[in-house]
Amino acid sequence: MRPSPLSWVPPGAWLAPGYAEWQPPAALRGPVACLWASLVPDGAGPARLVLPDACSDLIWEAGVGPYLAGPDTGPARTPARPGTVFVGVRFRPAAGGQVLGLPLSEFRDQRVPLADLFVGAAAALPADLGSARAAARLLDVTGRLIADRRPDPAMDAAVSLLREPAARMRDVAARLELSERQLRRRSHAAAGYGPKTLQRVLRFQRLVRLLDAADGPVDLAGAAARFGYADQAHLTRDCGALSGLTPTALAQARRPSAPAAPADPAGDRRER
Repeated sequence: MRPSPLSWVPPGAWLAPGYAEWQPPAALRGPVACLWASLVPDGAGPARLVLPDACSDLIWEAGVGPYLAGPDTGPARTPARPGTVFVGVRFRPAAGGQVLGLPLSEFRDQRVPLADLFVGAAAALPADLGSARAAARLLDVTGRLIADRRPDPAMDAAVSLLREPAARMRDVAARLELSERQLRRRSHAAAGYGPKTLQRVLRFQRLVRLLDAADGPVDLAGAAARFGYADQAHLTRDCGALSGLTPTALAQARRPSAPAAPADPAGDRRER
């Protein structure tokens, strides 16, 4: 029987079939949202749905090695063979660019081999590692990157402000004592896209969480009002643009028993 990558996951981790997610060490919890491992189940479809979530990940894939999953701006389906093991470190919104010290906008909608960015770090994560050892080394690589990072506290604050449905770019920039142009430039570097897109994706993730938690049909008109959409039609359009599905179809696709392809490890980000 194929070993599961979940057998070595720390106690207290959040578990789902073929997926585990747990907190990073305390020293990394500012920029890192979670650590995770995934085993693609037998019978999975040829591609897995990736949803935009304003995050970026460092991922090690068995047989492939390490790579950066940049922030997405729309739905994507990526190949994932049954039995494939993934281990990842997920950065919070706007943290990836700060940790990497690179403009994250250059990696938007991309999966980039870590060797193209940090040769030494990639060398420590060969494709033939065991999953537990890969997780330990990936955590060590992340710790070294964080120790050398260039923090941008204004962007951390911007993410919090942009989570508010009524937030406006002009007001956010003013509260951060930045011009709108400065806010846009720093958002592209830290988050991978501008503040309006960042706010749009954060708002969409609130909808995703609502759909995931619901036992039945969701009051979409009420959700639109709470989350800052102009109306239900706006919510439906945004959901279609960011997921490729209507809200009802997206809710069905994300149910564990659904026949549709489940979320990619780089996109199924429960924390947000």
